[in-house]
Amino acid sequence: MSKPLHELSIAEAGAALRSGSLTSVALTQDALARIKAIDPKINAFITLTAERAMSDAQQADADFARGMDKGPMQGIPYGLKDIYDTAGIRTTCHSKLREHNIPTHDSAVEEKFRAQRAVLLGKLATHEFALGGPSFDLPFPPARNPWNLDHAPGGSSSGSGAAVAAGLMRVAMGSDTGGSIRGPAAYCGIVGIKPTFGLISRRGVFPLSYSLDHIGPLTWSVEDAAIVLDVLAGHDQKDPGSARVAKPNFRGLMQSGVKGLRIGLIRGFYEQARGISSETVAGIEATAQTLAKLGAHVEDVTLPDYADFSTCGRVIMFCEAFAIHEKDFRERPLDFGENTWMRMMLGAFVTAPDIIQAHRLRRELTHAVSHALESHDVLLCACALGPAPAFGGSGDWHAPTESPIQSMPFNVTGHPAISMPTGLSKSGLPLSVQIIGKHFDEPTVLRVAAALEKATGWPGPRAPASVL
Repeated sequence: MSKPLHELSIAEAGAALRSGSLTSVALTQDALARIKAIDPKINAFITLTAERAMSDAQQADADFARGMDKGPMQGIPYGLKDIYDTAGIRTTCHSKLREHNIPTHDSAVEEKFRAQRAVLLGKLATHEFALGGPSFDLPFPPARNPWNLDHAPGGSSSGSGAAVAAGLMRVAMGSDTGGSIRGPAAYCGIVGIKPTFGLISRRGVFPLSYSLDHIGPLTWSVEDAAIVLDVLAGHDQKDPGSARVAKPNFRGLMQSGVKGLRIGLIRGFYEQARGISSETVAGIEATAQTLAKLGAHVEDVTLPDYADFSTCGRVIMFCEAFAIHEKDFRERPLDFGENTWMRMMLGAFVTAPDIIQAHRLRRELTHAVSHALESHDVLLCACALGPAPAFGGSGDWHAPTESPIQSMPFNVTGHPAISMPTGLSKSGLPLSVQIIGKHFDEPTVLRVAAALEKATGWPGPRAPASVL
């Protein structure tokens, strides 16, 4: 191999597995050795499933030897945010309340990965119940950013972002209720896609907000994200929120370029935002210029104020989260981490008129984004307003009008959105940009992201060896 094994993409590793020049056992052993060396520094894992991983790898190799090809994830190691149910393997939600919870059934995502003979490396750190963190008063330590261990990796899919950025795996699954895939992707310098609401089944994933939750992958490259969507997308009659739509070829149009595409730049969200980094703005401007040079037509678009989207989303999220956890909140309040308790408590004070008005506003905001996308193929805006904050610093929790991750609007509207890196700040931490598409038009989002990736040379360098 000309590359170290941990640098191989899903496509590259898959090609080597199918040619016989690489085995899944070798790929998995390499991953486990890297985890042993690096994870004590970044705390990406809650539960390492080394024995299961080797068994999965052996089965994948045996199937290859028999000429059985079960799909692009066959023999590929992966990880799951620890809110995904795995039969016989604990799912803790990073919480004392579920520290010893062992599900009896797999989540829909785990079913699909197992059917393809993918290799489960383990369960990954999150913020408690995908809401409270980063916290030091929970049963497991918070994950750390591989680019600088004193900095947060973003949340709540923190372990997923850290694991992929550190090269422990090519893909890790996360969830996104207000930006919990795109935030860690932005802070860790990787790709994170929140698909259209309902595209991937959420069955067996512990909910935070039934009407805002999305699940999707964090990956090292855009192509890897497309491959995972090809594997996981599809209707699930057991998930009431699952969409019954035709499944597109996510990977098929990736190399079509952006010539002739219409791109709307949402400057109004980020230009006057508190905490916006000049380096972030420069990265977004450079991205817009690159797209224009590649033949796309880029122009400014105006949407309602960012605060309208964020406030609407948080009212819905808090009241739904409180409804899900109300029994434990009343009977075992001291078993929650302090951050989770303080945030979830807000949901107890949301009134019926509040939630009705929030859902009315949600329809108006969704219409506004869909209307902008009638005349544009994708929209472009900030994801993180700056590099990852240090632990104990500004964090990723602010008032709705001051959020450092501008991702909530597209949870409210359900549109697909991807975060990808634009380069590194002077401090050596990743910067990012966000691309948004029409409902169920992930192929165009991936197409634009792939063109940018090719033009800018990302995926770029890994986190510095001095850290890892």
